[in-house]
Parts: sequence; structure tokens; C-alpha cells
Amino acid sequence: MNVFGDLLSGFGTVLTPEYLLYAAIGVTLGTFVGVLPGIGPALTIALLLPVTFSLDDPIGTFIMFAGIYYGAMYGGSTTSILLNTPGESASVATAIEGYQMARRGRAKAALATAAIGSFVAGTISTLLLSLFAQPVARLATTFRAADYFALALLAMVAVTALVGRSLVRGLMSLIFGLFLALVGIDGLTGQARFTFGTMELLEGIDIVVVIVGLFAIGETLHVASRLRSLPEHVTPLEPGSSGRGWLSRDDWRRSWGPWLRGTAVGFPFGALPSGGADVPTFLSYTYEKRRSKNRAEFGKGAIEGVAGPEAANNAAFSGVLVPLLTLGIPTSATAAVMLAAFQIFNLQPGPQLFDRSPELVWALIASLYVGNVLLLALNLPLIRVWVKVLQIPRPILYAGILVFATLGVYAATGSVNQVFIAYGVGVIGFGMRHFDFPIAPVILGLILGPMMELQFRRALVLSNGDLTVFFTRPLTACLLALVVVAVLVPYLPRIVARLRGRPAEAKRLSFAEDD
Repeated sequence: MNVFGDLLSGFGTVLTPEYLLYAAIGVTLGTFVGVLPGIGPALTIALLLPVTFSLDDPIGTFIMFAGIYYGAMYGGSTTSILLNTPGESASVATAIEGYQMARRGRAKAALATAAIGSFVAGTISTLLLSLFAQPVARLATTFRAADYFALALLAMVAVTALVGRSLVRGLMSLIFGLFLALVGIDGLTGQARFTFGTMELLEGIDIVVVIVGLFAIGETLHVASRLRSLPEHVTPLEPGSSGRGWLSRDDWRRSWGPWLRGTAVGFPFGALPSGGADVPTFLSYTYEKRRSKNRAEFGKGAIEGVAGPEAANNAAFSGVLVPLLTLGIPTSATAAVMLAAFQIFNLQPGPQLFDRSPELVWALIASLYVGNVLLLALNLPLIRVWVKVLQIPRPILYAGILVFATLGVYAATGSVNQVFIAYGVGVIGFGMRHFDFPIAPVILGLILGPMMELQFRRALVLSNGDLTVFFTRPLTACLLALVVVAVLVPYLPRIVARLRGRPAEAKRLSFAEDD
């Protein structure tokens, strides 16, 4: 069956009342969480991971997760525009112009261009995902064990090198994740590793427990510790709004170009390790600022500065799904949490996923189109509801998240000890946030570590212990060369400055890790 036939089959699955309900729950929950300052899609999916143990339908679960991701991306723009506090890092660029528009009494126009731009970008990028995912998966079937080892190493090193302000801190986080992955019985030799004689650790540390601990408990403690520094004032919408006429003719003229250009930037960057949504949003903002005829408005509320970054933000999500679905490689923290969800259902994303679970893959892709339409239909008319969400007392909200996380871990594992482990990991996560250690490398080390170890051993067995297998195959050698490049990329500004004979005062390149 060709791509369009597979996609139609996916629509046939999604457009049933049951799966439409999953999609509606996902986008609503995602928007709700995205609106809340400091809480992103990774935390929401992490909170819901224990719930998936009680679900026996992976299709519905992943449709809901995809809706959460899209919804959180949109919800982040609401907080940025009305509160000048991005709900997640990819909305920072939106906050620059969106909040200024709101202060000038143009909050509705800013919210509308963000929503419609998200819809346009989401639809086009999902179409690109539909076209490119299967060819990439076919190409990935030619990969051998050494290639997979190099690919996993590239993903871990690239994310570790680029997120956060310090390479050393990133490496320490990665090592912590790899250590957690080693705890338990070695599947090849049967030897216990790092269990310290404790029976509880023989089966290893559950991925769900670590993810809930780091994202739900650790992040909540981190946000709660900064409650007093978070702004409370919400910029009001224009009085007398009726839900119509959100964008003037001039707004439409100035927005459609940035929507398309933001999409073109966001999709490819989303597919790159650590490209995520942060880089393309700032690239889009900078480009629109340089080419705009209304450059003087930038910094005072230019609509192009909202339209472009929001489109790039949403397009990046479909790009993130390309390496996740075709290679099994997460390129962001949220993608890593989604990979853990696949593993809960005994599914391994990668080239075989399209052959073994085509119904799931194409239903997931089709759900992205449906989720886009639902977001547009739900969010503009309900914007006043989301503004009310911003007024929920924060202490009550974050206390509720902790209770839900605790119940989730206990329900998933049935063990009080696992709850203590989750809280122990959560306290470590809080400390990591406080001292500026990135969280994403921990998750990547935990999830990709076992795969990398398995493929490394398999490559050595197949080559009779010959280590040159990692350098004689061109594809493996290229991937390992890219690992070196990934380590050097953050220092490019300094290298370029020195080559031009200028003092090496340029800052190290670094990006936020959320998406």
C-alpha cells in the first residue's frame, strides 16, 4: 500500500468516536498544562505514564500523547502573550512580541496568529512527516549493529553537548543516566550490577519511576521553589470581544509569509538531535526581524514576531517524530519520554515499527491532522477559559501534581519502595535544576544506554572481537565523525572568532532542553 493508502487507513482508525475522544482529551489536557507557567509536555506525559499501565490500547494512548504535545505547544503561547512567562522554552520567542502586542490592546490578534500559525505549520509538517517517514525507515533497515551503536552515541552526545550551559554538567547528567541503566541483572552474563545486595534492585530501576521522579516530582519542586518570583498579573483581552474578527486584513497579509517560513525552518530542525523547537523559533524570529518592512515595530509588538516562531515551534514536533519513529532515536526530552511509553507497550520504534505495527504508526500520524483541527476549533472560542486557568492558586495546583505523581507510581509498581525511589530521584532532579544540570541527558542515557550496550556487544560478536568494525564501515565512521562534530559545535562561535583574529569572547552555543 502506498503512503496515501496507509494514511487513509490511519484516518479510518482515528475517525472513530473512541479515538476522537482520546485526541480531544489529549489536546485539551495539553493546552491546560501548556498554559501553566513552567510546566511542559514532558512533565504531563511523564505524569500520565503510570496511567498507561491500566490501558490496553497503545493506539489510543499515543493519540492522546500526540494531542498533549501539540496542545502544550499552543498553550505555551497563551502564557507567553498574556503573562509574559513562556509555559515552555519553545515559546520564549513568542513572548518577546506577543506580550508587547497584548500591552497595546492586541492580545486577541496575537493569540489568533499563534493559533492559526500553529494549525498551518502543524498540517504542512505532518504532511512532510507522512511523505518522509517511510522512506527513512526503509533506509534504516540497512543499518547494522555498529551503525546503531554509533547512532545512539551520536544522539546522546549531541543532546548532551548542546543543552545546558556547561558540557561538563551535561556529561555528568549523561553518566548518571547510564549508571541508572546499568542497575540490575546483566541480560548477557546474568551478573548483578550495582544492586548493592538489594533484592529490590535486581530487576533494575523502572524507567517510569525515574521519569516521574525527574519530571513530575523534581520539576514540580523546582517550580514550587520559585513561586514568589513568577508573575501573577494577566494582561486582559480586549473588552467587548465576540470571538469574531480576531485578525484584520493587514494582520493576515503580514502573517501568512511568516507562517510558511516558520514551517520551513521548524520541520528540519526538529528532526536533528537537540534541534528541538528552541533553535528554529529563534531563527524564525531573527529572520522575520531582518526582512520585515515593519522592523521598527519589533520589540514593541510586531505580529510577524509571533507568527513565525509559533509556526516553527509546531512544525518542529512533526520533525521530532521522524527520528523517533524511524530510528528509535529521541531528539528531545519529550521524545525520550514518549519512547519510554512505547517500551511500556513492548513496542520498539525503528524501521521495523512500520512493518510490525502499521496501524499504530499511521493512526498516530493521522491523529496529528485531527489534533490540529481540534486545537483550532477548541482554542480560539475557549480562550477565556484558558485565561481562567492562569488564575488557579499555584500552591494547590502543584500539590495536586505531587499527589497524582505519588498515586501514579504506586499504582504502576504496587511498591512503596518504588515510591521512595521516585521521590529520591525527584530530589536529585530538583538539585540538578537548582544547580543548572540538564535533565534530558539522564533520560537519554537511561533509555539509549541499554540499546547502545547491546548493539556494541552484538557488533563485537559478529566481528569476532575486532574493534575496527566501528571504523571500516563508511556509515559507522561517518556517524562517529559526527559525534566529534557535535562536541565541537557549541564552541563554533569561539573558533570562528579566533580564526578571524578577534578575542575569543563569544559565548558557547547552548539550547534549552524541553523540546
